[in-house]
Amino acid sequence: MPIDSARIGFRPVTAADLPLLAEWMEAPHWRKWWGDPQIELGRIREMIEGRDTTEPYLFTLDGRDTGYIQLWYLADNRAPEIVADSPWLAELPEETVGLDLSIGEAGDLSRGLGTAALTNFVAGLRRRGFERIIIDPDPANGRACRAYEKAGFRPVERLLGRSGDALVMEHVAGTEEGCA
Repeated sequence: MPIDSARIGFRPVTAADLPLLAEWMEAPHWRKWWGDPQIELGRIREMIEGRDTTEPYLFTLDGRDTGYIQLWYLADNRAPEIVADSPWLAELPEETVGLDLSIGEAGDLSRGLGTAALTNFVAGLRRRGFERIIIDPDPANGRACRAYEKAGFRPVERLLGRSGDALVMEHVAGTEEGCA
């Protein structure tokens, strides 16, 4: 049974949340798909301090912190060194925004939490006026890819096989499954 979207909330990450994020990032399900925890925490600290335009949030289920989601702006990620690593960034419209998401604790995996959080977050982005919304999981992360599809994301066909270790998926409004 899908998680009722009314049970999902969001709040900006603060410096006080860094110990929780550090704990989550040490878990095997994070380590497999994210980089070194200390480097990732340093990036989040830069976001909190306004030195990076990426917006970091925690999402909650019934008020309990259960995961992390960040919103990044493609236009701010087109520096030559970034595009050299991910050339597909240069092929998307400048107004595109991207998302990254992870569930905090392993016990919360495969419960529909990621799908529900992503569905709610995207709805908020649509209300803010964003039209092009992508997510770029590792294609080997089948659990994430399935959750993102349920939330209305579809592979960007013209980038298939051309985006390295990323499956670039774009949100298609009206294709979400089962979230109240």
